[in-house]
Amino acid sequence: MDITEVPTEKGSKKKKKSMKAKTKVKNMEVKEESSAAENQADPTTAFPPTFSVSEIKNKQRRHLMFMKFKQEKRKQKLQLKKKRRKEREALGDKAPPKEVPKTIENQRVFDETAVDPEDEEVAFDEGTDEFSAYFNGLTNPKVLITTSDRPRGRTVRFCEQLASVIPNAHVYYRRGLALKRIIPQCVARDFTYMMVINQDRLVPNGLVLCHLPDGPTAHFKVSSVRVRKEIKRRGKEPTEHYPEVILNNFTTRLGHSIGRLFAALFPQNPQFVGRQVATFHNQRDFIFFRFHRYIFKNEKKVGIQELGPRFTLKLRSLQKGTFDSKYGEYEWVLKRHEMDACRRKFQL
Repeated sequence: MDITEVPTEKGSKKKKKSMKAKTKVKNMEVKEESSAAENQADPTTAFPPTFSVSEIKNKQRRHLMFMKFKQEKRKQKLQLKKKRRKEREALGDKAPPKEVPKTIENQRVFDETAVDPEDEEVAFDEGTDEFSAYFNGLTNPKVLITTSDRPRGRTVRFCEQLASVIPNAHVYYRRGLALKRIIPQCVARDFTYMMVINQDRLVPNGLVLCHLPDGPTAHFKVSSVRVRKEIKRRGKEPTEHYPEVILNNFTTRLGHSIGRLFAALFPQNPQFVGRQVATFHNQRDFIFFRFHRYIFKNEKKVGIQELGPRFTLKLRSLQKGTFDSKYGEYEWVLKRHEMDACRRKFQL
């Protein structure tokens, strides 16, 4: 008697699934072969024309593809740059002039208050303003540096390092005294400046600079403070020599008065033996302060060493006279939503 095995339903289902899986694998292999052949034929069409890296769901894969895309773009840019350089060398004197890149600085909106150094009105204002005694050599700068109440370590170190940058500067702590009571004491002791460093969450965030005895008073926001310890490849401690002062891009009437306010902090006779330079660089209404020492490597090459500290200032207001937050008359106040509406218009 012959016995034949009848396949059960489970066994038939498994066979069907295995057959489907095999057909799927074959279809995938066929698709991969066809896509590889297309890529070899045309290497530029690695992705569909509407493909975007942001469509990739996997974060690591997306980051990898984005980095590859950036590298390819950089290579294309370098190749184009080399090609242009070769063309310019081949043409020689007949080569067209280089294209000037568009920046916010060179696209700046013309300001009516721009200062002309040869203007008679500007010269008259300079001869009669609050800083005329300093620029005529009648007074020597003497600076008092103080802080808000109960300063902490970072603010204290910042004040001490500022005192080492500015000659004839003295650091005193407030001890709860109001600024209106400090100003008469400063005038009686022949101080020409009072500098107040404010702090928030143990970090310096504001600076009030008051010229004595007649003003003006400027209020700045302070950001990006780096003390000497935080600056890489810094030089040795600064010496007591008077530094040179560089003021860049203070072109408007307001910028001109702010530049004179900074210039009067330092003596007019710099001691070149110390090779130290204090720079106030204005760019897009942000004032960057740097303190360097320059080193002569040979007759042609010069190197610079940053000594610190470094910080960035943003003017908030300029007040006539000495500090008076209640009844003071303001020459200029920053109104962000009105003044920052146009990115190509600057105040300094």
